[in-house]
Formats: sequence, structure tokens, C-alpha cells
Amino acid sequence: MFAYKPLLLAGIALWIAGTIALRLWGRAILHPRSPAAVLALFAISFVLMFLLARRLCKWFRFERRLWLEGTFALVFPTLILDPFSCAFFSSVFPNIPLEAAGLFGGWMLFCCCGALSGAARGS
Repeated sequence: MFAYKPLLLAGIALWIAGTIALRLWGRAILHPRSPAAVLALFAISFVLMFLLARRLCKWFRFERRLWLEGTFALVFPTLILDPFSCAFFSSVFPNIPLEAAGLFGGWMLFCCCGALSGAARGS
């Protein structure tokens, strides 16, 4: 059985919840014309994902040496599915201006980087 299944399922749940939240409130979150808002979004998201990955690895009782591999399972849904969200941005997020597609893609990479950094720090 896949050892990292709990983190993969958590990643799928987070992806679904995040996609729904962005469909509802994305216009209030993504501000591509405001450098200060982009920097704040990236910084806050990096820290939150750093902490979330560590918390989930602890909660699911993974040994520290397995945190990085487990966190890859956590971010896998985002890395696989959000390129499609970017490619079909106006259909997936009709309430967000198309000009925010690049910001969204960068934000998702930054979130994954934060999670992986949190796991690497724990190893």
C-alpha cells in the first residue's frame, strides 16, 4: 500500500478546497497589479505551507526522514492539476481576471516550495 496515502489525500482535499475558495473569493485574493499585495500573498502563503507540511507530517506520525517524500505526496495534486487550471484559467476561475493567471501559477509554485522547505527543514 502507498505509504504516503494520508498526505496524498490531504493534498487532494486541500486542492479541492482551494479551488472552490478561489472560485468564490479569488478576485479578493489575487491582485496582479499590486506588487505589495503579491509579495504579501507569497510571503504569507510560504510560511503557512511551511508550517502546514510540518504539522501534517507530525499529525500522521511520519518519521522525520520521510517528511520530504511525504510532502511531495501532499503537493503532488497541485503540481499535476494546477497547470491545467492555468491553461484554462478563465473557465476554471471565471470570477478572476485573466491577467491573474500568471500570478496564480507562481503562487502555486511558491506554496509548494514553502511546503517542501518545511519538510526539508524537518529532515
